[in-house]
Amino acid sequence: MPTYPVINQVTGETKTLNLTMKNYDQWRKDNPDWDRDWSQGCAGVGEVGDWQNKLVKEKPGWNEVLDRASRMPGAAVTKI
Repeated sequence: MPTYPVINQVTGETKTLNLTMKNYDQWRKDNPDWDRDWSQGCAGVGEVGDWQNKLVKEKPGWNEVLDRASRMPGAAVTKI
């Protein structure tokens, strides 16, 4: 579920919301004094990098699985 850091434009209070996009949109309409706190950034550091290489390092057998899948007829999978 997405995380939204928000700030109250009147009081300066901050909090973090864990809502679906649809629920966050409704929450914004119901709470006009609150806005997204862009000073907190928009992406987590843990998501930076090549996910394929991370997966192979964490799960060494994953490359073997990809190799077997790439041999299937019509497969678009490639070994890392």
